[in-house]
Amino acid sequence: MSNKESTYLLMKELQTQRLILRPITLDRADAYEKLFVDYRVIRYLSNAVPWPYPEGGVAEYLKSSILPFQGTEHFLYGLFAKEHPQELMGAMGLWRTGCPEHRGFWLGHEYWGNGYMTEACEEINRLAFEELAYEKLIFSNAKGNLASRRVKEKTGAILIGEKDTEFVDPQFTVSELWELSKEAWESRRPK
Repeated sequence: MSNKESTYLLMKELQTQRLILRPITLDRADAYEKLFVDYRVIRYLSNAVPWPYPEGGVAEYLKSSILPFQGTEHFLYGLFAKEHPQELMGAMGLWRTGCPEHRGFWLGHEYWGNGYMTEACEEINRLAFEELAYEKLIFSNAKGNLASRRVKEKTGAILIGEKDTEFVDPQFTVSELWELSKEAWESRRPK
């Protein structure tokens, strides 16, 4: 089996009750950019993300930083509602090597407040622990990003610390760091 074929098999489509998580591809770059390039979304991200975001920047990011490692070091999924299976809503990434985070996500503003991200995180956590053999996951969010904090709390992560961080929105200056161990994740699973 070629390396490309094994990556394809590893990056299968995932589903939850309301969502389809599909491996991100370059043909989704325009839809990704349309939702992502919104200050309400980007403001909570590290200042490594440029603002204003350059036109065509998502396609370049996917080509240079994601797709060469997709299915090996990076696992980037687009989120789609089953009701509208061709309409990208956001994205969730999982990384083999944490920096220190192993997972990150964003959701288009119009989809906020519906529990989609918690649902998607539960499935990505399952993938990490059951299929990819992670022993623990580290997450982070801007201190003050209460929606992101709630997702971590709802999915069983525990707050382990804080660190100074520069964000796109300079009013945020501290990251909260969270951990979810495989053992803690398993203890929450229905028997």
